[in-house]
Amino acid sequence: MIGAEAKENRTILIGAGQAGVLVARELENRPDLNLLPVGFVDDDPGKHGQVIQGLEVLGPTSKLGEIARAKGAKQALITIAAAPRKDIRRIALLCEQAGIAAKVVPGLFEVVAGNASISAIRDVAIEDLLGREPVELDLEAIGKDLRDRVVLVTGAGGSIGSELCRQIARFEPRELVLVEQAENALFLIHRELTASFPDLPIAPRIADVCDAERMHAIFAEHRPEAVFHAAAHKHVPMMEWNPGEAIKNNVQGTRVVADMAHAFQARQFVLISTDKAVNPTSVMGATKRVAEMYVQALGATSGTRFVTVRFGNVLGSNGSVIPIFREQLAKGGPITVTHPEMRRYFMTIPEACQLVLQAGSMGMGGEIFVLDMGEPVKIVDLALDLIRLSGLRPYEDVDIVFTGVRPGEKLFEELSTAEEHVDKTRHPKIFIGRLVPGLLSKVADQVDHLVAVADELEPAELRAHLADVVPEYEPEERRQAAAGIAPLRLTG
Repeated sequence: MIGAEAKENRTILIGAGQAGVLVARELENRPDLNLLPVGFVDDDPGKHGQVIQGLEVLGPTSKLGEIARAKGAKQALITIAAAPRKDIRRIALLCEQAGIAAKVVPGLFEVVAGNASISAIRDVAIEDLLGREPVELDLEAIGKDLRDRVVLVTGAGGSIGSELCRQIARFEPRELVLVEQAENALFLIHRELTASFPDLPIAPRIADVCDAERMHAIFAEHRPEAVFHAAAHKHVPMMEWNPGEAIKNNVQGTRVVADMAHAFQARQFVLISTDKAVNPTSVMGATKRVAEMYVQALGATSGTRFVTVRFGNVLGSNGSVIPIFREQLAKGGPITVTHPEMRRYFMTIPEACQLVLQAGSMGMGGEIFVLDMGEPVKIVDLALDLIRLSGLRPYEDVDIVFTGVRPGEKLFEELSTAEEHVDKTRHPKIFIGRLVPGLLSKVADQVDHLVAVADELEPAELRAHLADVVPEYEPEERRQAAAGIAPLRLTG
């Protein structure tokens, strides 16, 4: 029996199905969790009034507040296996209205299968409210693509690169080569992977992807069969201020790694791209589009399968909106949002990386894969959710301040253009865009020119040169001129 000290944590279990029964049973055997279940709520009227595992089903979720007050409950634990995120959002809002905390059990399906403990109970997180269903993968196809092969990941210490490494390691490659310019980031992901996968040979290699000699030495040493190119400069305003660096890293760095994959006859090369490459308004997006163009052109002449995977923002990545919001919350606010109508597509980092691996296993060469990002989310709605999940009240405890659209940003992102003729694939969340690749000689000359002037020209001139290579790119200066706005100095 759970001790009297647990009365402070009187808990309603939401969901009286198989998962709820198992959670109730384990709670009975785990007094150390300091939780006292006081009953179930469930939206199946046939269960109301039943006693399950010694707990009464007290009513539907719509009466959660009334039930919580009657039972003195301080929190609710969602015990629905594989609960859709829309249901988690609805329940979290009901809990907020009832003045009780909302909790979830990560990986509840594993509890149902008897493979995990519920001791990992945690607060509902912003990722739980994203409104997307879990990704289902063709694990056999991915495993066939990666198992017992040498795999190289650039940008291995970054948010996407490090998660790619975690996912790849599960498929038992023969060797995993981590390429990363930042020493500390490489140290951290190498230490984590060696602890989690002690039998996997892991080679940490400090390198700048723009350093052709260093990259040649790494490819010659390891002869990777699969290459995932995640290294990039990604912050939109920062690249507006430093367009030459965006050209060098995003364009020339991609060219160097792609050329090495071709020269050393890798089986496949996967470029991690972005929705900002579609009709770009930013230097970051334009340079990623040039990288796509080069990879497609090279793939048309190579025995290596070159594919591109394009997706939107990932929740929680370094420098992205959620970590910034959390930092602002920790300081007491305000939370800053650029525009009330600013919308973005979002994925969780594991979901994005799983789909990258899936698309990589599907590619025949030359494709631009576009990930189904669900519905775009208003940034201000993310801010409101995060404030509420922190137990605070928007505009009362924490203000939201609108600061204006930043250089290079647009209100809505796109994942493909009409010219790309996006088609379905055998995976419901992956689509394929087909653009006729340019001639490699022409694209290579364009890249040579951009790299040659990257350190010589002013930012506005570099943006103009990028627009010559990517005709659909609309630099900041052109948008301002079209709107009759005086030129803006892009200072920090």
